[in-house]
Amino acid sequence: MYTGKIIFSQLMEHLPLHVFHKCVDRYQGDFKVKAFTCLDQYLCMAFAQLTYRESLRDIEACLQAQKSKLYHMGIRSSVSRNNLAHANKVRDWRIYADLAHVLIQTARKMYASDNFALELENTVFALDATTIDLCLAMFPWAKFRKNKGAIKLHTLLDLRGNIPTFIHISDGKLHDVNILDILPLEAGAFYVMDRGYLDFTRLYTISQNSAFFVTRAKSNLKYRRIYSHPIDRSTGLICDWYYQQKGYPEMMRRVKYYDAKTDKTHVFLTNNFSLPSMTIAELYRNRWQVELFFKWIKQNLRIKTFYGTSENAVKAQIWIAVSVYLLVAIMKKRLKIEASLYTTLQVLSVTIFERVPLLQVLTRDQHTPEIVDSCKQLLLFN
Repeated sequence: MYTGKIIFSQLMEHLPLHVFHKCVDRYQGDFKVKAFTCLDQYLCMAFAQLTYRESLRDIEACLQAQKSKLYHMGIRSSVSRNNLAHANKVRDWRIYADLAHVLIQTARKMYASDNFALELENTVFALDATTIDLCLAMFPWAKFRKNKGAIKLHTLLDLRGNIPTFIHISDGKLHDVNILDILPLEAGAFYVMDRGYLDFTRLYTISQNSAFFVTRAKSNLKYRRIYSHPIDRSTGLICDWYYQQKGYPEMMRRVKYYDAKTDKTHVFLTNNFSLPSMTIAELYRNRWQVELFFKWIKQNLRIKTFYGTSENAVKAQIWIAVSVYLLVAIMKKRLKIEASLYTTLQVLSVTIFERVPLLQVLTRDQHTPEIVDSCKQLLLFN
């Protein structure tokens, strides 16, 4: 019989506690706190994410029902709605944002060698934003429309492993294109985005940082053609031009492509002149991965129903949800688990308190862990 750690503790072993405590100290998260520390808060919120809890009352009831196992989960304080609500309201959300950024770097290194749909050595990012509707009466800080509140989740997704490398949470009024002003740029990388980010001054900034962009052109685009590149029309390509545009002082590339499956014609803009025209079209096709990512996290993480109404509580919950997503992705890679993230989360949700080897639960193999004698009592007789 396996008498080791419960599933939740085995997953949290992948959490770098030294990094977590540094983040807490950076923002004085546990200053004058005697009970229910930032780690207690994080573990409770992580439990809520993994088991799909809907409210603070739900979290409290479930954890109180397993009171004898709280210590084994790493929770050292009593769990109550008041404690959790207060922590979500006052503990700085940047603690969990900084933790997530460290996990992002770890996950990116682990997934860097994963296959991509295209044979490219460059890193490919997809940039987009999703809107999460909120009640304006309960979330008055989340300005969107006159009688409606919302927040936007601006995300830069690394398409190798679908790892979110940059996330910015704003109110619903912030236009998507403004994110280009604070977007971290990586030399040699491709940034694929839709035409909502079409601003030639900002696109030129990407080019100046030795990075590449691929986006769609608007129907009213005005330009001056300089050179036409030969193409094969049987592939769906219509034209491949080099042209100049007001607001963009250098030459730009315009690729027109007809998609027979959807019976639509698309016009792509890029500052890369070396890749084949079809590769440019395929790069934009892969932008759809960020849309699937938004759909996935809305269905599988608790980021549509919030446990608090303050701006700090909402941002803390989102960043904790992102960190849990990254923890599961890291654990999946380290244990070489072939099951999808969806399957992994579903299995974890129903086995969270079980004392079973994590690898056995997720692979269905009869994995027998090495039993280590933990007794430190010296023997008097041989």
